[in-house]
Amino acid sequence: MTDDKLQALHEFETSPVLTDLERMVLRYTVVMTNTPVDVPDELFVRLGNEFDHRQLVELTSCIAWENYRARFDHAFGIEAEGFSEGVQCTFGTPTQ
Repeated sequence: MTDDKLQALHEFETSPVLTDLERMVLRYTVVMTNTPVDVPDELFVRLGNEFDHRQLVELTSCIAWENYRARFDHAFGIEAEGFSEGVQCTFGTPTQ
């Protein structure tokens, strides 16, 4: 993933640097992260047109795993270690 794409994550729906497929995967990530999880049938069908069953299982498990890790860390008050501090800020002005 390029720096431009990382910096575009906060505006993924409108960013010209992301492909339609990347936007669709990010939409899937967002709905999987919401509570409760509610994946629209249309989105799941579109993903099924782009990925075979194994790929869709892998994509879903990766998103679910990252959600698990984030919730686990929050529950225990585990914070970032700062390994990427100053390298990337996807929710505001990028830092150098």
